[in-house]
Amino acid sequence: MKLNKHQKMIVNSILVLVSFILYKILGYHIATIILMLITTALSGYNVFKKAIVSLRYMIIGIDILVTIAVIGAIIIGEYWEAAAVTYLFMLGEYLEARTIEKTRSSIKSLLDLAPKFARVIYNNEEIEINPEDVIVGDLIVVKPGEKIPVDGLIKDGSAYVNESTITGESLPVNKEMNDEVFSGTIVESGYLIIEAVSVGNDTTFSRILTMVEEAQDKKARTQKFVERFSKYYTPGIIILAILVYIIKKDIYLSLTLLVISCPGALVISTPVSIVAGIGNGAKQGVLFKGGEVIESLAKAKVIAFDKTGTLTINKPTVTKINSIDISKKELLKIAAIGESYSEHPLAKAIINKANELNLNIKNSATDFEIITGKGIKFVFDDKKYYLGNRLLLDENNVDYQMLEKEIQNEENNGQTVVLVGTEKKILGSISIADVIREDAKMLVQNLYKSGVKKLIILSGDNNRTVKAIAKSLGIKDYYGSLLPEEKVAKIKELKDTYGEVIMVGDGVNDAPALVTADLGIAIGGAGKDVAMETADIVILGDNISKTDYAIKLSKATKRNLKQNLIFALIVVTTLLLGVLVNSVNLSIGMLVHELSVLLVIFNAIRLLSFGKRGKIKR
Repeated sequence: MKLNKHQKMIVNSILVLVSFILYKILGYHIATIILMLITTALSGYNVFKKAIVSLRYMIIGIDILVTIAVIGAIIIGEYWEAAAVTYLFMLGEYLEARTIEKTRSSIKSLLDLAPKFARVIYNNEEIEINPEDVIVGDLIVVKPGEKIPVDGLIKDGSAYVNESTITGESLPVNKEMNDEVFSGTIVESGYLIIEAVSVGNDTTFSRILTMVEEAQDKKARTQKFVERFSKYYTPGIIILAILVYIIKKDIYLSLTLLVISCPGALVISTPVSIVAGIGNGAKQGVLFKGGEVIESLAKAKVIAFDKTGTLTINKPTVTKINSIDISKKELLKIAAIGESYSEHPLAKAIINKANELNLNIKNSATDFEIITGKGIKFVFDDKKYYLGNRLLLDENNVDYQMLEKEIQNEENNGQTVVLVGTEKKILGSISIADVIREDAKMLVQNLYKSGVKKLIILSGDNNRTVKAIAKSLGIKDYYGSLLPEEKVAKIKELKDTYGEVIMVGDGVNDAPALVTADLGIAIGGAGKDVAMETADIVILGDNISKTDYAIKLSKATKRNLKQNLIFALIVVTTLLLGVLVNSVNLSIGMLVHELSVLLVIFNAIRLLSFGKRGKIKR
């Protein structure tokens, strides 16, 4: 019968206890020696196995140090030391594994939230199937208390949906017809029929799990340094042990030096903190793509923000229509027909206004073309139209000067003005306003307090509108009317001037800037493939204040990591000195070594509670 880890631990604990009792009663009797050798073999089996594998690949690690020490102890007749060292090493690995599970608890809890079934409508009947078997286009029924198994659009019904698994927000969100919903979220009340848009591994929930799992394998700079250090440290210790034996002729001292110098706490100090930080972030809807990202974010001094959809709520509304030689409704209708092909937030505002006035915008435009950073061109009823900013109209020689004064007044009031014209003349303008996020001003204040030296707005919107937003938020530096390539150039300029630069955007229009910056943070990344791929940090919900949370968590993680490193180095140094002055023996040294590993892990576990009490207790 094969024993599990827990059962093996119990068996070996009994064996080592009996061995110790017999040793105290009988000394090194033949029965005691045999039992101790059995205990050593069983407790040290995994260590010896790893040592052999390491040697095959010419890797000298901790397992080899312990194996050499144990073999040496047996040769010189220190059977109890051999049994005690292997048992303590096994106990340390067992407790370490159990404790590390806690640091991964946030990630495991995400796995537990995966939908278990999907209720699909087939031939007017509801059939429960595995979520992986759902096909794009299937209609899914979700009832109160059930998890949504796909990403999709609501075709019927309404409900309050708990999206905490995706965004980290605990308050349910009201979802209605044509709203987007995500796999892994829970219907708390109501009834939904959803058309599947993304299924299986393509759902937002599955992508989040994949990203979090991959992030744990991406090593921080500190972790890479520690691994390089261990690579040279371990052979160095072996050489030192040989020199000590040559000089002092004390094999026991050399063996003890080998065992207690194992840098276990040092090796684990960085990854355990990183895993805990990533787990905490995932629980709060903040996805870090690896330890290096966390370390870099902790040093953030300059942060650049996109405006639309980042500092504003990305739900702009039409506030004014100004038409020339055409009715306001007709101007709006033409604009809405053209914008039907665009996914820009301003396009949605125009379309929503047209629908609100019950205008017929089902007619199709032809020869549609997006001119990035400027607007769109399209043909409708055999006439070419231009819809966009001044740059687009200037480029196509459309005179809009008769509207310039009004355009400037609107922009000074924080409005974005969309111009509409033909090849021959200007037809009018549509003023659109976007609302600043409620938490944006507080975010700016918190970032300045946390040590960020410079905040900048980089926007494609006109300079006057950007100025109004910047003034309202308390941001001194801003740049408007930037094309995507100009945003990239501005970020490069900031990097040359200030060093590391963080870019915060919505992850769609800002993809080039997010990639160019040292770190890119995408707001509202749930369901956005581009954001998931290009950003280094993805904030799944629309809560921009989590940018501050991400920075504070990264600083807490880096602080925790440093605490672990310093503690591990102190322990190793102290034990080495203790051995060299004959005040630390083999088993005591091993016990202290294992306790130091556990203390490093327990310290990292504190990161899991970050945010619950505002900060980690120091």
